[in-house]
Amino acid sequence: MRDRFGREITYLRISVTERCNLRCRYCMPEEGICKKRHDEMLTEEELLTAVRAAASLGMRKIRLTGGEPLVKRNLLSICEGISAVPGIEELCLTTNATMLTDMAEELRKAGVSHINISLDTLDPHKYAWITRRGSLREAMEGIEAALGAGFEKVKFNAVLIGGFNDDEIPALAELTRKWPADMRFIEMMPMSGNKEFGQEAYIPYTKVLEALPELVPAADSDGVAKLYRLPGALGCVGLISPINAHFCRSCNRLRLTSDGKLKPCLHSAAEFPIKGLDEAGMKAQFEAAVYGKPEWHGNLSVVERSHAARRMNQIGG
Repeated sequence: MRDRFGREITYLRISVTERCNLRCRYCMPEEGICKKRHDEMLTEEELLTAVRAAASLGMRKIRLTGGEPLVKRNLLSICEGISAVPGIEELCLTTNATMLTDMAEELRKAGVSHINISLDTLDPHKYAWITRRGSLREAMEGIEAALGAGFEKVKFNAVLIGGFNDDEIPALAELTRKWPADMRFIEMMPMSGNKEFGQEAYIPYTKVLEALPELVPAADSDGVAKLYRLPGALGCVGLISPINAHFCRSCNRLRLTSDGKLKPCLHSAAEFPIKGLDEAGMKAQFEAAVYGKPEWHGNLSVVERSHAARRMNQIGG
């Protein structure tokens, strides 16, 4: 399935919930979310129908996000259902890891092959500040569980925030020497609901290269991330730059919100509803969303905010 600009769309990111046990400052308001009615959200069967429709159009990779997907009570059943859909080759999940200790092995058995873990800092006090309520100890215990569960790939994601964690770039990158996992640094995006951070917080991915002059380009490929390695490291350092070196030209994804809206672009307000439709109706909406995918997300900065019209937790990280 190709869009108007020749991009092959093979990747669907699905938010299974807007809820989260943390309140990260760049993602959610401190008071949490205004909970929607149960009948406003996708049911498990609707979600699986959407995956079947996506697979029939050539989508091969699914990533489950939130909010925090591990707070979803039927998450394991959803994973098992997606894994059984013909054509789906890769099931991934993004989590903050604080609930992962008891679920890592079950997720692996349910078909999750790749796991991404949000980890913005290694300082317990800074972790509590950025998450407003989180425990770094619980996150690190979850990371240990993930590394022992046999996932094909484990990656850590740190949102680059000037004045907060730019002094920790070397320490975070060192995790790739300690563990066979990738450490990825992601430029913070100016989402419409996130106005807590000033201009100084929005630093470019090149700050990582400046902090780690010993990095060498890696031969590996990781989609949107530019990959590098530290000498002797077990994993890669990835740089993801949606602002200063956007990758819209090679974007291969759609997003599905937990209330059943297909978003052709993270930063576009355009949405295509699928809730309540049968598989044929969903397939038609997928095709419309792909056709409606913009060429690029437009200029983004602390002044030029995202046009997504939702917070990050309402779209899927």
